[in-house]
This record gives sequence, structure tokens and C-alpha cells, in this order.
Amino acid sequence: MSSPSSLVEYLSTTHIGEKGQVTIPKQYRDALGIKAGAPFAVLRIGNGLILMPEQTRFQKLCDAIAATLEQAGITEVDLQATLQQARERVFARRYPQLLRRNSNRSQAKRRR
Repeated sequence: MSSPSSLVEYLSTTHIGEKGQVTIPKQYRDALGIKAGAPFAVLRIGNGLILMPEQTRFQKLCDAIAATLEQAGITEVDLQATLQQARERVFARRYPQLLRRNSNRSQAKRRR
């Protein structure tokens, strides 16, 4: 038996309004918990388009990352152990002038 998230079915047709807006029927919005203003990813596949709620796309990305890490044998503890070094590398790349300034201050304090 397939889960609802892996089920592919033809739902209905809709029309594109004058401003390019597409209406998703209420029964499907309700079933998926889609509210007005919800962000959607628009994927082009050949001559077709797939509309996917951003939350769904984000969840699929998270699931793929988790599966990859699990397959590689990397645990949450392993990831947390690298956070300090990762922060330092990002800081050095993003704020090199600030890093140099802090380094110069540290050297001046040590000389005193």
C-alpha cells in the first residue's frame, strides 16, 4: 500500500487567471494544509510544470540529507563536534577584516 505522499493521481483541471494566478481547489488546499500566501516551488519538467508547497520541498531535502548522513555513518554527535571549526571557517571567510582586527588586538595585548 502506498503512502499519501508517494501517491500520484490526477486531481482536476483549473485555469490560469489574467494575472497568471492558478487556483488550487479548496478540497486539495484543505487536505494539504495550504493557506493563502503559502510559497510554492514551480518545477519545469519538459513541457510540464509541477507545483510543490515549499514546506514539502524543504522536508524532502531534509530527508535526503538525513539519509545520506545516516548511510555515511555520520551521527548527530559527529556533526555537533565540527560546529566550532565550521563557524570559525565561515567567520574567517565572511569577515576577514574583522578577524584581522581582532588578531591585531590580541597580539597587542600579549605584548603588554
